[in-house]
Order: sequence, then structure tokens, then C-alpha cells
Amino acid sequence: MASMLLSRQLTCCLQQNSRLLVFGHRYISQAAAKVDVDFDYDGPLMKTEVPGPRSRELMKQLSGIQNADAVHFFCNYEESRGNYLVDVDGNRMLDLYSQISSIPIGYSHPSLIKLLQQPQNLSTFVNRPALGILPPENFAERLKESLLSVAPKGLPQVITMACGSCSNENAFKAIFLWYRNKERGHNNITKEELESCIINQPPGCPDYAMLSFMGSFHGRTLGCLATTHSKAIHKLDIPSLDWPIAPFPRLKYPLEDFVKENQQEEARCLEEVEDLIVKYRKKKKIVAGIIVEPIQSEGGDNHASDDFFRKLRDIARKHGCAFLVDEVQTGGGCTGKFWAHEHWGLDDPADVVSFSKKMMTGGFFHKEEFRPNAPYRIFNTWLGDPSKNLLLAEVIKVIKREDLLNNATHAGKALLTGLLDLQARYPHLISRVRGRGTFCSFDTPNDATRNKLITIARNKGVVLGGCGDRSIRFRPTLIFKDHHAHLFLNIFSDILANFK
Repeated sequence: MASMLLSRQLTCCLQQNSRLLVFGHRYISQAAAKVDVDFDYDGPLMKTEVPGPRSRELMKQLSGIQNADAVHFFCNYEESRGNYLVDVDGNRMLDLYSQISSIPIGYSHPSLIKLLQQPQNLSTFVNRPALGILPPENFAERLKESLLSVAPKGLPQVITMACGSCSNENAFKAIFLWYRNKERGHNNITKEELESCIINQPPGCPDYAMLSFMGSFHGRTLGCLATTHSKAIHKLDIPSLDWPIAPFPRLKYPLEDFVKENQQEEARCLEEVEDLIVKYRKKKKIVAGIIVEPIQSEGGDNHASDDFFRKLRDIARKHGCAFLVDEVQTGGGCTGKFWAHEHWGLDDPADVVSFSKKMMTGGFFHKEEFRPNAPYRIFNTWLGDPSKNLLLAEVIKVIKREDLLNNATHAGKALLTGLLDLQARYPHLISRVRGRGTFCSFDTPNDATRNKLITIARNKGVVLGGCGDRSIRFRPTLIFKDHHAHLFLNIFSDILANFK
């Protein structure tokens, strides 16, 4: 399939006719944008229900090896391309979930396939090094071409990791090391510190904490779970840490109708943040850092105003806490800016920004002062993967060449406008429509309705994701265009009209 994609001429395009859903009207007819038939399909094609018989057979096989209860269906990635995911039963679906928001420029992108076929890149994919001790000759150059070319403002340092959880986990460690160095000053490390840390006791293991928010999700490793407060199944039966948890604003929609109420709600939450920092300090537990998502994703796509985040940053600075922004799901361009926190217009940049998913690799950017002062303090065997940096560099070229940040804004507007129209027509099924770029979502009446809508949509050829207690979230790729939005809206409009 890969060689077929490359051999075909990418200039072969067609015009597809589509019914477009627009605000205030049922449908209008209009020629859709050009679709590259060698890369993106022209629409869903369903052959069976999902999961189909082959998927169910494979689920049974996998269940004999591990718990496979979370598996939705099995995929044929060789046939998947562009915005379309093909399953093992031959069903072709418009994917608006994109592997939990982790596919940046679609399936089987020709530029990435071409990269894999270049002989000079072979060694990068075959020989995975222990980067902390034996990096390849071009490692620094590759970091400059990829991650550092899109580094957030004021964060010139970067450490790569394998996933979002280990990115945040090690970002916590970097913050604790920074805070302890700040407290220690020019004093030497004591014998007592060295001996007590081995048995998990102070002063070698200081009683520091990270402040997080209700509804947050920052990962599933032990430290990250202490800052994750979205679903009980993530945390049940796992020991945790006594770290402060602040309320996150629960905004009322439409925003323009609840300006005063939402301002009061955000002020309440910010006041609680300060109170918790002081309260924990009185308990002899220091809040070394604050972690926050620009949009709480797993917890229900919960938004706050740009002003809320600016004030939160001010609180962190006032109390000497590091400010960590978790961009694992929001980073990479889906909100219309490469980093969602760019929307905030911070005068003083975040101290640390973590990333993964659409960035192809995990890791975190940080200010110079958060740089470890000795080897092996932030360390593991792989410390990421150079092949992912190579792929990311190409992804960034495609984003810039095809102006995909502006595309996310434009396509997101089409999607959000259509969702608002559906909300107006089906208020008993859709509420609290919200979004930034293509990072959109809405609420349903309850969990059962949400799950039923997702299942029906999947059997009609659209993959959606859930989040929070009753929300449906949209996480399309960066090559998701207006015509994809209209295609979805037409399908979903029919689903809502016939929903029982």
C-alpha cells in the first residue's frame, strides 16, 4: 500500500458533490473542496456493523492473552489513509478521534512514507539508542530541526520521553529538583540527605507536592495519577499521594449569556488555589508546582478563559511555584495555534510544557533554571526515540507548507457552527457546544445517550470519542477540512433526527 501511494500521481484530484449543513438551513448543495484520491478517500464505506465478524474473532484471540475489554475494533492500517480509518472487516470510517488525538497529518501520509523509504534514514529506524549515554551523531541537529523549531516561547531546553505519562512524571521530578536546589542554595548535599533518600525519608526525600485540578488527566504512572482526577477506574486500588486538588471552573454556556457568573466561578477557583498553597504550607508540605491542561480533555473538555490562566500563572509566580502546562493532548496545532497556551498571551512564559501524542514523541520543554545539575537525575534507557524526531521534523514541514494551523481554525469554525446549529435543533440531545479550532465537544443528557450516539455514528461510518461523564469530543487530524466537517454534520444530523 505504501509503495502504491507513492507511485500514484498526487496531482489527480476530483470534485465531490456533497450536501453541506449550514446554520439556519437543513441542507444546501455545493461542490466540496478538492480531495486527493491517492491520499484521502471520498467518504465512508460500511460493509458490516462495527465491530464486525473479523474484529470479534480477533478480540477473542487477544482476550486469551490479555484483558482486551477496551478494544473497539481491529484496524487495517495499510488501507487507512488521510482522515479515514479502515477496519479488518473492510469498513471505512471518517475518523474524528484519530487514535485518541495522536495522528497529526492523517494515516499513511505520502511525505512520511517517502521519509521511511530513504536509505539514509534506515539506521535511525533500525538502531534505537540509549540516548542518555550513546546518542547518534546527528541527535542535536535532529532536535533543532524538529522539537526546538516549534519550542514554546522562553523554553530553550527540551528532554524527550516515550509517552505523555512519563513526560509529566519526569517534569514533576525536574520541578522538585529545581525547588530543592533553590532551597539548598550554595550549601552542599549532606550525608543525612544521601542516606535518608534511600529509605524514602526526609530530608533526602522532601515533602513536596504538585497542585492539580478536579477533572484533570495527566497520566497513569504513580505521580501522574496523584494529579489525575477524571475517572475512578484510572485510580481505584492504586496508592496515592496527599497532594492538593483545586476546583476547575465549570463554565456556563453560551458564554456570552453568563459573563458575570463565569467570572465569579473562575475567581472562586483561583481563590481556592491560593488557599490550598497556604494550607499545605502550614502542614509543612510545600507546593513546588502547579500543573494544568489548557483544556481539560479526558475530564470532559472543560474550558476556562484566557484570563483565568494568566491569573493562575501570576499565582504560581507569587508563591514561588513552578508553572507546568500539560499540552499532551492540546499541543501540535489542533486549536489553531501550535501550542494551546499561546492563546493566553502570557507575559511570563510557562516554566515547563509537556507534550506527546501529535508530537510523535513525548517530552517536555523547560526554562534554563530547570535543567538538571547532574547526570542521571532525569533519565531512562530510551529517553525518547530518534526516529520519532525524524518523523516530527517532516510533520512540521507539512504543517507549514500546507498552512495547517490556519486550516484547523477554518475547519474548526465550520464544525463548531454546524454543532451549534444541531444544538439549536436538538437541544434535548446536545448542549454546551464548545471548542477552539477543531478541538470541539458537546454534552449529551447522560452517559447512556452519549455511548449510544457514538455507537450509531460508528456504524454510519464516523469514529467519535467520549470524555468526562457525558461529553462527545472531536479530535480530527490537522488535514481535516471544511468538507469533512460538512460530511460529518450531514451524517450526524440524520442520526439525531432518527434517534430514539
